[in-house]
Amino acid sequence: MEKEKGNTNLLLRSWPQAIMHLDADAFFASCEQSLRPELKGRPVVTGAERGIVSAASYEAKALGIGRGIPLWQVQKICPRAVILPSDYESYSLISLRIFDIMRQYIPQVEEYSIDEAFADLTGLRRPLHASYYQIAKKIQKQIETELNLTVSIGVSLSKSLAKLAANWHKPAGLTIVPSQLIEQLLRANSLATIWGFGSSTVNYLQKFGLKNAYDFAYQSEYWVKTHLNKTGLEIWRELHGEAVYPVNPAIKHSYQSISKMKTFSPPSADKKYVWAQLIRNLESACIKARRHQLVATKVIIYLREQNFQSQGLEIKLNQPTNSALLITPVLQSTFQKLFSRHGSYRTTGIVLTNLQTDQCVQESLFANQVKILKMERLAKVIDEINYRFGKHTIHQATSLPINSISRGQKRHTTSPRWTQTFRGENLRQHLYLPRWLAPAN
Repeated sequence: MEKEKGNTNLLLRSWPQAIMHLDADAFFASCEQSLRPELKGRPVVTGAERGIVSAASYEAKALGIGRGIPLWQVQKICPRAVILPSDYESYSLISLRIFDIMRQYIPQVEEYSIDEAFADLTGLRRPLHASYYQIAKKIQKQIETELNLTVSIGVSLSKSLAKLAANWHKPAGLTIVPSQLIEQLLRANSLATIWGFGSSTVNYLQKFGLKNAYDFAYQSEYWVKTHLNKTGLEIWRELHGEAVYPVNPAIKHSYQSISKMKTFSPPSADKKYVWAQLIRNLESACIKARRHQLVATKVIIYLREQNFQSQGLEIKLNQPTNSALLITPVLQSTFQKLFSRHGSYRTTGIVLTNLQTDQCVQESLFANQVKILKMERLAKVIDEINYRFGKHTIHQATSLPINSISRGQKRHTTSPRWTQTFRGENLRQHLYLPRWLAPAN
């Protein structure tokens, strides 16, 4: 160990800046309990379409049911467990609601993932006439009232500290850590809980006798520079209360590729059904590409069998496009090569790659421009209809076999439903939350 040690109490002001981290508790399972209040208090898991647990409620976790466990094992552990297919569409809509509630109080909100967000509270105490604790508590309470689910919130001087604080007292925790309490927070957290530290970094630091976050932060800057890379030094500074990573509210529009995959249960050996799933992936990927005004010059398709063996092939397109109608005929021969009549498939996937903006497309001398323009106009009309009535309201006839097979359990509840639409919702993509959970006008 170096004699010169770091000092975690360098900051004389309690709040040189205030960063909030919000983390939804057991998000996917909690969404199901929110949409079906009769499931509150019961062990709920999602992932019926994959055959393994994607997410588990706290009631299920208390029984030893965790992510990745086979569903047959879940039924053995707890026969009364409620097993549901993942409804990512509804989870995304609830996520948007959470972020919108945050923005009612805080202008600078960074949507970090579907169930996490950072926000910059600096300077908001005076205009909101509230302490940082009171601001966070209002957000937490409003989310629980309107969406019937809990979130854990941490507020501290940097993203790394705020994330540690949010995880400290889950579920439904609210932890405020000013500069004078940083040491207490760091002592209570292991190296593995530090944001950005993987298992290899943790194992490496443990070789030097470091056991928790405080042990790491207590090292000198020279020691950190000597033993870790730039990222390690940035994390060290964050744990000292420096906001190295600012809250970034900008929405990312830059994509290297766009991928869509679907895992279905039970696995299928039906060639038409597997092809239909692949085309549905393609349609979803193309919708996203058009939304971001991107076109692809290459497409990758892959199939995964029941035994988890995967096969994939890349196809180069003659003309950059984001039209599923133009890409579908190109995929057919490749699909024929990949599909085995002896196989049983559980996952299909599409990747649009080599993306460029649709403004930069150069017309090919050999392309049928009349047909391309016709397809572009058709895609625009389809997008408008699907936006209004829901994704895949209009789709290729090739994907009809999907509709003829049940895609999972439907929600049945006697609770009165709220029908107002919010950001990201339309007539089909709508949460229908219980009426008593709806926000007041």
